[in-house]
Amino acid sequence: MQHFKKINTLKPFDWFLITGIVVLNIVYSVLQKEIDFIGSVAAVSGVICVVMVARGNILNYIFGLVNVSLYAYISFKSELYGDAVLNAAYYVPMQFVGWFNWIKKREANDSVTVTSKTMNTSQRIILILFSVAMVAIVGFILDKFEDPQPYKDSATTVLSVIAMYLMVRTYMEQWSLWVVVNIISVIMWIIAFLRGDAHSMLMVIMWIFYLANSLNGWYTWIHLSSKK
Repeated sequence: MQHFKKINTLKPFDWFLITGIVVLNIVYSVLQKEIDFIGSVAAVSGVICVVMVARGNILNYIFGLVNVSLYAYISFKSELYGDAVLNAAYYVPMQFVGWFNWIKKREANDSVTVTSKTMNTSQRIILILFSVAMVAIVGFILDKFEDPQPYKDSATTVLSVIAMYLMVRTYMEQWSLWVVVNIISVIMWIIAFLRGDAHSMLMVIMWIFYLANSLNGWYTWIHLSSKK
């Protein structure tokens, strides 16, 4: 059984993001005159998760498990099968992998936060070249299968897989990839909303908050890694 001290590591901006997503979900429910329970839980748990990731808080994986499970279901209903498979087959098991890896990288045996690390210049160049190459290759393959937006789908999938791996390994460079993924995802869900897909507006709101948090996380982890 794990014992943690100082479980709350959140700062004012983090509480702003969490409060904001809750308030916007309430406003959305009032305007729609119905409560989208699944979409709301997915959005709120997702924002809490990424906010905790930005603070290096290991408890993010508890909320992450709830979020990715529901997001897989929502994506499947919206016929975003790539996102559905990515969340169900990759993100769900990676919540457990991430938990056990972060346990080993905590600042102390009873700490709830991890230490971050950063790549050197050569590693960053390799990361960029590898990411671009994989997006191009997967996009080319998706195009052959007549995906209507092959390179957009490729970018969100490939970069998310790489970013999640870097997150589990506590690399600061994960955030640059999350920023790109979040921008593309906001656009993707806006398109889904214009199509009239269920839960889509709440997903737009969620990804906008993800984007704000990824910028904050990038800034925070730069300072975390510089403290070593």
